[in-house]
Amino acid sequence: MFTGIVEELGSITAIDWKSEGARFHIQASKVLSDAKQGDSISVNGCCLTIVDHHAQGWCCDLVEETLNRTYFRTLQAGDHVNLERAIKYQDRLGGHLVQGHIDEIGQMTCKKPLKDGSWWVTIQAPPSLMRYIVHKGSIAIDGVSLTVAEIDHHHFSFAMIPHTAQATTFGIKGVGSLVNLEVDLMAKYIERLITPYQTDYSARTTS
Repeated sequence: MFTGIVEELGSITAIDWKSEGARFHIQASKVLSDAKQGDSISVNGCCLTIVDHHAQGWCCDLVEETLNRTYFRTLQAGDHVNLERAIKYQDRLGGHLVQGHIDEIGQMTCKKPLKDGSWWVTIQAPPSLMRYIVHKGSIAIDGVSLTVAEIDHHHFSFAMIPHTAQATTFGIKGVGSLVNLEVDLMAKYIERLITPYQTDYSARTTS
């Protein structure tokens, strides 16, 4: 479990593509300060496991399912990634609870500078995901916990402060960039819980 507060910008040093997956070699320092094999690290919002590490970086394996759920097939050596270690129970929850399980891929359609040095960013998302996104609700975009400021049928927007632009890949990304999306976990659980009651109510009102 993560909070969506990025700790470090890492960079991909190499990718070993396999027939059904890949191994990413990622340069980092802060997230490795207490790392051990088997630990989880969020990479652009995706929970990945340390399979090997050294003083300058670490490696993780991506299975076919992970590659299908994310835009990681488009990454190359030299690309930067958002990194966050899994939370400890005594940590402050600065963002919101993020599983690191990507729901869909979105695309940045607007990145407009504002007068105060912040940015207005719009993300296009699949219609199947939009029902989980609410005004002033939380969403993880490339592993960054953000608050939805505006919503429409096919996209949503958020205001990004200068620090977020400096500390994450959002400072590098522009219009057309792909992003990993994970909606608030609570929304999916609520939908799952009320679905049987909706079905039962529909059957009673139409009979």
